[in-house]
Amino acid sequence: MEIAKLHTMTKLKIPIIVERSKINGPTVLFTAGLHGDEINGIEIVRQLIVQKINKPKTGTIICIPVINVFGFVNQSREFPDKRDLNRVFPGSKTGSLASRFAYNLLKEIIPHVDYVIDFHSGGASRFNAPQIRIVPNNPELKALSDIFNTSFTMFSKNIPGTFRNSCNKLGVKMLLFEGGKSIDIDEAVTQEGVEGSKRILHHLGMLNAKKKTITPEKETIYIEKSVWVRAKYSGMFHGHTKIGNYVTKGQLLGSISDPYGKVEHKVKAPNSGYIFNVNDAPIVYQGDAIYHLSL
Repeated sequence: MEIAKLHTMTKLKIPIIVERSKINGPTVLFTAGLHGDEINGIEIVRQLIVQKINKPKTGTIICIPVINVFGFVNQSREFPDKRDLNRVFPGSKTGSLASRFAYNLLKEIIPHVDYVIDFHSGGASRFNAPQIRIVPNNPELKALSDIFNTSFTMFSKNIPGTFRNSCNKLGVKMLLFEGGKSIDIDEAVTQEGVEGSKRILHHLGMLNAKKKTITPEKETIYIEKSVWVRAKYSGMFHGHTKIGNYVTKGQLLGSISDPYGKVEHKVKAPNSGYIFNVNDAPIVYQGDAIYHLSL
């Protein structure tokens, strides 16, 4: 899909891979790289293509592994015009470069789509446990999330300007997958994304008969409310808790120390719950989010 030209006269093109079956059926869109530094999602969609999971038994599968190609090249979140692409939807035909791209994506692709699975990763060294995010009080999306069945499912409202919000307004059902962190590929996260996608395709009657699904040992854990644990001090951060673990109120999560061996501050859980996001940064500043904990 060609959107515009840059100042070098380079055409702004986004590769789109479309596979159609001879048998009619739903159309599923897999997207990643809305933020160019979220490599793990790109790897998931790449795996769907490499393993030929995107060749449907029925219907159509569309893959856009890298939406923000230039952000991917520069390993940055932003579009070339320095805007966050995931805050300019539904876009404008005559707006900024990012806005024009958002407009074209919604006008050219989304009208032909029934389902979207959009893959993301945590930003700024924050590692997300594999999770699906859906709006609350939507039984159809909850049923799809149960089928995808990754580690966690978080209920979160749609944010104005996002791809997810625009798809919702157009009546397209979207699952937003979060897993891993920016500028990183985690094999376990990739595997959960691929296997969950296969389960969705199987449910829709689209998965090639040669491909098998794996049923997870545990069902997804639903998170309705959560709290960020923030650093009370600046310093070197030492995490003592694995992501995905259940912790109890007052449990030691980590510590923040000075570089001279004089001071060490303990970080304790403010309540009991699951840790589903951890800050992997070795240095944190006062107020930085270091853990995301379910309530």
